[in-house]
Amino acid sequence: GNLRSASKENSVFIPSILLKQLYTHGSLISIPDGVKFALKNRLKDATLKKLLHISFDGKKVEPELISVQLGADRLLSFNDVNETDGIAFNLATYMEIYIHVPMPVHREKCTIGIAFEAEPFGKLEFEVDDVLSEEAHDEDKIPRDVLNDYCPDIIQQRQRYFEEFSGAKIDHLSQYSIDPNQLQGNVENFIGVAQVPIGMAGPLKVDGEYANGEFMIPLATTEGTLVASYNRGMKLVNMSGGVRATVVDDAMQRAPVFVFKDARGARNFVKWIKDNFATIKHEAEATSNVANLTYIDNFLSNKFAFLRFNYKTGDAAGQNMVGRATFAACGWILDHYPGVTDFFLESNFATDKKASHINIMRTRGKRVVAEVTIKREHLLQVMRVDPKQIDYHGRVASVGSFLSGVNNTGLHSPNGITAMFIATGQDVANVSESSAGILYSELTEEGDLYLSLTIPSLIVATYGGGTGLGTQKECLELLGCYGRNRVLKFAEIVGAVALAGEISLASAISSSDWVSSHETYGRNR
Repeated sequence: GNLRSASKENSVFIPSILLKQLYTHGSLISIPDGVKFALKNRLKDATLKKLLHISFDGKKVEPELISVQLGADRLLSFNDVNETDGIAFNLATYMEIYIHVPMPVHREKCTIGIAFEAEPFGKLEFEVDDVLSEEAHDEDKIPRDVLNDYCPDIIQQRQRYFEEFSGAKIDHLSQYSIDPNQLQGNVENFIGVAQVPIGMAGPLKVDGEYANGEFMIPLATTEGTLVASYNRGMKLVNMSGGVRATVVDDAMQRAPVFVFKDARGARNFVKWIKDNFATIKHEAEATSNVANLTYIDNFLSNKFAFLRFNYKTGDAAGQNMVGRATFAACGWILDHYPGVTDFFLESNFATDKKASHINIMRTRGKRVVAEVTIKREHLLQVMRVDPKQIDYHGRVASVGSFLSGVNNTGLHSPNGITAMFIATGQDVANVSESSAGILYSELTEEGDLYLSLTIPSLIVATYGGGTGLGTQKECLELLGCYGRNRVLKFAEIVGAVALAGEISLASAISSSDWVSSHETYGRNR
């Protein structure tokens, strides 16, 4: 049900479906003198003020039989916890609860009840079901430390395990300059780093609303000619004043689906969602200081109501942020709307990490338009190609795009986007959405070439995720794009880079210079 502290007016509402996520399912393990299970803070930074009770199958456990493990070296009794001024329980951290009462291992589910007080939530109480299992002692299991999985000892254990398992040696993977303790939330079972070469291209002139000036561009790649090609395109667009870049839309989605008895139930539900949008927005945004729920799309099919929650997410890419916010909002919906027979937080309608037409039409991430008008004489001088050749090739290629069903009418914008993503710590799988592109060209009355590239779903971040790690942070800093209030600037730069790459490859293909440059610089050598 709805959970809010009765004793504190300023406590935070936690929907029941979200509250139960504190428990780590599958963590109920038999140990020599009892059982243990784990809690993980999936809500927000909090302070544990008081343990109230823990129960199994409705029967409360005596306090003296309960202890709490906080970190590798801190084990507290029930009374120790309650005699402190409060224990930090930050987001994404674990605590293990030990119940010193032997219990038989069985395959039937048991019900665990937990009640405690925590700031800023007030009193919280919930029940979950789990199956008690034996503690595994699998020598073939990857070495892991649930309380500190990034210390040097456990990393070296995993490296040795990998060497013994594969029969190969780790020489380069183990060489890195970053602090592994910073990687929590970025990677699990850490053993080392991959080194990807980074080349610089530029400078590139960008005329944006946030990015204005010349920028040197870091490109991480192992593909010969890529940096040289982009560098050539930047030289050309600079001669015509640079690239004008504009962010025209901004949205990140999570798309739950609600199941009903029939189509009328789904239709009536959507009307209720529209009538209660203000409250749903409040519940979603309570999970984050950044997430801004702007609107909810609805799509009805069969007896299903598909909803696309659309957010602005600040300088983060925001998939996890909007997932948590939408989960909270859906918890409130399920607690307040009768008749839902089933529910899934993600219906595959957000098309996370996949290309889709709905994201081309409705935007996912930043919708960026990059434009340039290139003088005819500059094309002839630098690229040895006439604007008419490029324009004609573009029209021929549009037929090929249609026949192939491709999501990009340009040539290779994902090349530059991927190279920048790797260099700057973006989630590289988001190239799936960011690969979409709409390239348009026209000849001006003066015989010059106007080019425009729309990237409808460019998913980028300048804060959070992998952007704060060693080399990734440095590359963002080289662009003046690390930190808060920088993401629109970065999106404009990425769009400008992608357009420079389009004109470079288009010129090479139109002038039949493409293969020869690969012979000189690339993999054909």
